[in-house]
Amino acid sequence: MEAITDSKKIEQVLRKNVEAIYPDFDSLKKRMMTGKKIRLYCGFDPSSPFLHLGNMAIFKKMAEFQSLGHEVIMLIGDFTGMIGDPTDKKAVRKKITREEVIKNSKNYKKIAGKILNFKGKNPARVLYNSKWLDKISFKDLIDLASNFTVQQVIARDMFQERMKEKKPIYLHEFLYPLAQAYDSVAMDIDLEIGGSDQIFNMLCGRDLIKALKGKEKFVLSIKLLTDEAGKKMGKTEGNAISITDQPEELRRKIMLMEDNSIVPVFSACTDVSLEEIKSLNPIRAKEKLADTIISMFYGKERAEKTKKEFNRVFIEKKLPSNIDTVKIEEENLNILDLLVKTKLVSNKSEAQRLVLQKGIKIEGEIQDDWKKNIEIKKGLVIQLGKGKFIKII
Repeated sequence: MEAITDSKKIEQVLRKNVEAIYPDFDSLKKRMMTGKKIRLYCGFDPSSPFLHLGNMAIFKKMAEFQSLGHEVIMLIGDFTGMIGDPTDKKAVRKKITREEVIKNSKNYKKIAGKILNFKGKNPARVLYNSKWLDKISFKDLIDLASNFTVQQVIARDMFQERMKEKKPIYLHEFLYPLAQAYDSVAMDIDLEIGGSDQIFNMLCGRDLIKALKGKEKFVLSIKLLTDEAGKKMGKTEGNAISITDQPEELRRKIMLMEDNSIVPVFSACTDVSLEEIKSLNPIRAKEKLADTIISMFYGKERAEKTKKEFNRVFIEKKLPSNIDTVKIEEENLNILDLLVKTKLVSNKSEAQRLVLQKGIKIEGEIQDDWKKNIEIKKGLVIQLGKGKFIKII
């Protein structure tokens, strides 16, 4: 079965939400116009069970290639995930075990399956890079490493920043791009897809497959989703919107997005037309976005239910229908201790900051005194920010 060679469809896939193509747009389009299937992949390191809108944007782009008949591989980095990608990291990542990596990736295929097709005539595949990276000998590693220079790797921004700040750079962090590069060789890849922050790693794979197989590998980077400050919406920055959240929380986060983030997320994560998006005011656009994404992962009925609940809490100013509860034995507690005990915050410093920023309400009243003692009573409701509630039992 040949791939679809419709010029307009190919061009749409290669332009929508695309940041850059290596070696260039025309070369990749020409290759796709031949009708010969392209084998493409994106790797996902399970550093946590958390998948966000940025990952969803990648799934969407992979699905677009799959719809044209190309071979799609979702690669789980159960080996590379133990190392940790140093990209954009100002300090070394904490290494995790194989068991943790496998546990974190447990639902990745199920989530991706809402967008990618793992059945049918052209099913996407899931592979694990431990299959080949576990077998690399020390001799193999030396041979592979000879294809790269220290200068090439150390020139990266985050390593330069660490050297200026006299922070350590560990040797295993240098080897991460090499491990990712070998994935392309092991799977005999034609195209790698990733966020624009992954260009260095993806180009390392392009260099390695050219050196070892004399083969061209295309690289396609998609635009990163960013917040109002221009920071990547991701786990590290703490501003990501998780698609693994419960739908009520997913709607809350989407509705609280900055207005200027709406169009990029629509473009990256949905098939809704730009004309339709621009015809909506920001609130209606966010509602549409939440409806679309929640319906995709949880169904239309659940999406409608979350809309009613959101309106109840944020428009009608009522308490949520269901509030998580926590049992407190003490009769009286300092507000900081209370917030930590309810697990709304992880420590007193965070609790104090939130109180001073007037981000805590108790029984609907804003709290601004972090030294205050709170009388504990059954049914006491504490609110953190815009939408997190806990009830004392």
